[in-house]
Amino acid sequence: MVEKLTDVTYRLLIGGEFREATSGQTFETFNPATGEKLADVPLAGREDVDAAVQAAKRAFPEWWERSPMERGRFLHRLAARLRERAPEYAMLDALDGGNPVKSMLFDVEMAAQTLEYFAGLAPEVKGETIPTTAGMLNLTRREPYGVVGRIIPFNHPILFAASRIAAPLAAGNTVVLKPAEQTPLSALEFAKDVAEIFPPGVVNIVTGDGPTTGAALVEHPEVRRIAFTGSVETGRIIMRAAAEQLKVLSLELGGKNPIIIFPDAEIEAATEAIVTGMNFMWCQGQSCGSTSRLFVHESLYEPVVERVIERVRKIRIGLPMEDDAEMGCLVSEEQYQKVMGYIELGKSAGFRLLWGGGKPEGEKFQRGYFVAPTIFGGVDARSRLAQEEIFGPVLSVIRWNRYEEMIEAVNSVQYGLTASIWTRNFSQAERAARDVQAGYVWINDSSRHYIGVPFGGYKQSGIGREESLDELLGYTQLKAVNINLTKGW
Repeated sequence: MVEKLTDVTYRLLIGGEFREATSGQTFETFNPATGEKLADVPLAGREDVDAAVQAAKRAFPEWWERSPMERGRFLHRLAARLRERAPEYAMLDALDGGNPVKSMLFDVEMAAQTLEYFAGLAPEVKGETIPTTAGMLNLTRREPYGVVGRIIPFNHPILFAASRIAAPLAAGNTVVLKPAEQTPLSALEFAKDVAEIFPPGVVNIVTGDGPTTGAALVEHPEVRRIAFTGSVETGRIIMRAAAEQLKVLSLELGGKNPIIIFPDAEIEAATEAIVTGMNFMWCQGQSCGSTSRLFVHESLYEPVVERVIERVRKIRIGLPMEDDAEMGCLVSEEQYQKVMGYIELGKSAGFRLLWGGGKPEGEKFQRGYFVAPTIFGGVDARSRLAQEEIFGPVLSVIRWNRYEEMIEAVNSVQYGLTASIWTRNFSQAERAARDVQAGYVWINDSSRHYIGVPFGGYKQSGIGREESLDELLGYTQLKAVNINLTKGW
């Protein structure tokens, strides 16, 4: 399959047509598990981004005039196509991103479900009537922004490419989508289905890097609404650029998320949640929602740590395309070096390396960017290892004994995306859920998302909410209409 990919010519999707970058420039994408080249990908410049935005602008009036139900039917067709081609999309994301292929099948299904959810939700873009004085009718209506720029990360390529265009399209906007430069292939393959299903220009897909392609999209004056998922650092850059034109933004950024184990927690279930919450077996810990700080009450510290290590040892690490692989590799050399740097930082700080810390044993893991699940014990909650987002398979275990001090440590980071709380005491669970500074909280659960429940963070973990009615309405702007019923008729 790698050999076949090198023979494929990938193009930008602009106005329903497939084009090379105007400059003719391309960049290479590689299989992170083997180092083999997969394909040459067009590097869209400002001229290409402008063409995509202008195509989206031309398509906007007709798309908005369609009824919400009709727009929803397009999304349903796209969801059906995703399911038909699920093995192909899963294969591309496994090859291009290093995630296990069976996990990527799950991503395709999640994307299809999200498309269907927003298809059904489209008619809920409603206004209100507001009583004021006799003879006046006051109402509000929600209208789309027009062209939306959507920039997505590398960790779930097809999931984000498909699911993150659903809400803006359902609300009546048109979209210019930029996938991550590390994992562009499934989005470019997705472009073929988009071109067949949607009217020209409704969805446009441009590939490239952040400084060139991403910046051109963010800075384009015809793009009033920008949505970005990625790191806090890049989010700040986008926010500064968008401020020049007072663009409307939503940002789903990083996380350094806690999982809190109280003395009365059910240990076996909590152990599974700790491992699941770290997303070792989904994206190798490369997730903003990973619960990478484990706060264990001192009365359970040893038994919990022992069980977590025992569970982690059973994870089947393999090449992403292997059917039985539960964990693959990191996405790039840059990400690998970053994660290994934090592992060395943990060692030099004197924290106990309980498991992992490098490549798994075996010749097949030596060429790729593999890092075994890594667990540090006795971590200082104020250390860099516990404060900074690693975005890799590194879990910091922190011992606690006083509730107030634990909550203070939990909230000491700049992030506030998710949190997981484990206790059998409902009053204690409710108190902790209130006290923790996070936008998405699980009690006696972890990791799972539920369509319709708003996902987003506190503090520097982002602005706005996704996966819910909140996201749909976030792609609309409110207009007030005041009608004098007594004059001029």
